Amino acid sequence: MSTRIAVAGAGLIGKRHATAIVAAKDVELSAIVDPTDAGRAFAVEMNVAWYATLDAMFAANVADGVILAVPNTVHGETALACVAAGMPALVEKPFTTDVAEGRAVLAAAQAAGVALLTGHHRRHNPLITKAVEVVKSGALGTLTAVQAQTWFLKPDPYFDVEWRRHKGAGPVYLNLIHDIDVLHALCGPIESVHAMESNFVRGNEVEETAVILLKFRSGLLGTVNVSDAAAAPWSWELTARENAHYAATSENCYWIGGTDGSLALPNLALWSHAGEKGWWDPITMTKPIFEFDDPLVLQAAHFGRVIRGEDAPLVSGADGLAAVEVIEAVKRSAATGQTVHIFA
Repeated sequence: MSTRIAVAGAGLIGKRHATAIVAAKDVELSAIVDPTDAGRAFAVEMNVAWYATLDAMFAANVADGVILAVPNTVHGETALACVAAGMPALVEKPFTTDVAEGRAVLAAAQAAGVALLTGHHRRHNPLITKAVEVVKSGALGTLTAVQAQTWFLKPDPYFDVEWRRHKGAGPVYLNLIHDIDVLHALCGPIESVHAMESNFVRGNEVEETAVILLKFRSGLLGTVNVSDAAAAPWSWELTARENAHYAATSENCYWIGGTDGSLALPNLALWSHAGEKGWWDPITMTKPIFEFDDPLVLQAAHFGRVIRGEDAPLVSGADGLAAVEVIEAVKRSAATGQTVHIFA
């Protein structure tokens, strides 16, 4: 019997989760939870039960787990509702909107023994799986430097929606958090950040561009440059071919350097010296083989295995909170001009 998964939230990402569940192995879409007429209509379209609230869905006993694709501001309270109901949940990113709330949610889940996952779907991409494998194999040697770039242009009509012009709606909160989670997977925990922001192009309250220095616990140093006001191809969305809504390019957006080699993503180009190591000696490139499965579909199948007790969460609630901690530190650093240390 397939593991039953409900989706709370019938917006764009909720619909993508629902269709991914339908395509995934050993799970089935059992319900849509959304108070709107559009949510009810989507449940009819998907031929599953519809509920206006999580409590109604819990009472109906129609799901073994739920994906929370609800507005960011209610991630914490809906996760707590799932914990209280003993229902495993996959919480879309960000895990919560602030660190204090996230810690409270994790404490409640741990006390109740309820599994919580975070929807950082990029980690389920076979490309990232292979990249993590390459790094952990020691092929790059000791990691010394990492660079991530996420430049793209949000069109003017995007900002006709008022909340997108205000604090909390910029590329640091909405976009960079995915990159931080990937960097955690590839390079380990981040120890401190120093950031600068600007908003001089559009003049909105929210930032448009941020430049961030990262220090990892290992000693590795990195830079991240994020902007939603740059007409450019160097972002995960425009390079990874992960989402058909974005026109794909052949560019890279992450670079990881080590004493024995370097890796560029998402092209997965692995560079190393063929003989003696040094800049006078030839350097060659190889590309490890990986699959192209849809990460959202893989995530849904993985969630089913976690519910059944067959897998530990690949991206736990604690992992999601770690990314939120870094984002909060970035915002504090940009506001104060000071380096902010992270104590996870």
